[in-house]
Amino acid sequence: MKGLILAGGHGTRLWPITYTKAKQLIPVANKPILFYCIEDMKNAGIEDIAVIVGHTPERIKSVKDAVGDGSRWGVRITYIEQDAPRGIAHAVMLSKDFMGNEPFVLYLGDNLLKGGIRDFVSKFGSSPAEAAIMLTEVDDPSRYGIAGVMEGKVIKLVEKPKPSEAPSNLGIVGIYAFRKSIFDIIAGLKPSWRNELEITDALQQIIERNHAVDASMVRGWWKDTGKPEDIIEANRLVLDDIKQEINGIVEDRAVVRGKVSIGEGSVVKSGSKIDGPAIIGKNCVIGPDTYIGPYSSIGDGCKIVGGEVDSSVVFSNCNISCKERITNSLVGANTTISPKHCSTPQALKIVVGENSNLCV
Repeated sequence: MKGLILAGGHGTRLWPITYTKAKQLIPVANKPILFYCIEDMKNAGIEDIAVIVGHTPERIKSVKDAVGDGSRWGVRITYIEQDAPRGIAHAVMLSKDFMGNEPFVLYLGDNLLKGGIRDFVSKFGSSPAEAAIMLTEVDDPSRYGIAGVMEGKVIKLVEKPKPSEAPSNLGIVGIYAFRKSIFDIIAGLKPSWRNELEITDALQQIIERNHAVDASMVRGWWKDTGKPEDIIEANRLVLDDIKQEINGIVEDRAVVRGKVSIGEGSVVKSGSKIDGPAIIGKNCVIGPDTYIGPYSSIGDGCKIVGGEVDSSVVFSNCNISCKERITNSLVGANTTISPKHCSTPQALKIVVGENSNLCV
């Protein structure tokens, strides 16, 4: 079985973070979201993976530079470029030559899933079904593709229905499995109202041709990381499972409490406090007299002096010296946040793109 990961898209809901990099490379607990997808594939026994990239040279380069040939995970990565966001089904069609006659798993590269896909892949491998999807219960069916299910088989799919018209509360998550028949079906699709080839339309075609589509429920949690608040929530979920690991230096009169991971070469200076769960990358300087609160991820090479950071994702090589509290924020790589010498205390909730310089 082969794998297909989608790492294109404009990521407009995450601007300005995604002006310069693919949204799938945003770090959660100091690891790009895309890396979690690759690890899930590998753990399920899938070692031949195509990654759909686009739509600008900067985003394509950012993914290729970050992932490389896949050897660090023991997989083989092939890149396929998509010239514009023409829909999930269009991206699948681009992989036809790569897949050949083999079944494959499709994984949207901005999804995070606790528990992985091993059971899902194993079930599909022994099933006669032409496709399979993963489902989770959702509060608002109008935000998702919704599946009607009977005895483990999908009998109906509706894209973002009105709550009163939804066949269930089971939303489709961004993980699918297909056999080669999907390519003939996509070839006959017409673009939707948003001028995209919809994967739900393709799945509905499989059902209407009286072929089986298996349904599996997500075990644990699933997160679509399409908006800043989703990234922050995903970061919280992942950090809940980290273990304490202190590989840096914690000076006298510095306090580290709870599940905290500190990378090699990092120093927590006197008078500073870190409350977990939190992760500090490599070669960071925290303090003096700095507070890092729960659910914070601080990337490699950061220097944070004074003030407070909590429930935030700070990307690599940031320099933060303001005295204000930064909370529920995303701070892009290589950003400097310095004080403006204002005596009015405040809490900052910000989304800052890469290479920024703020005075607050």
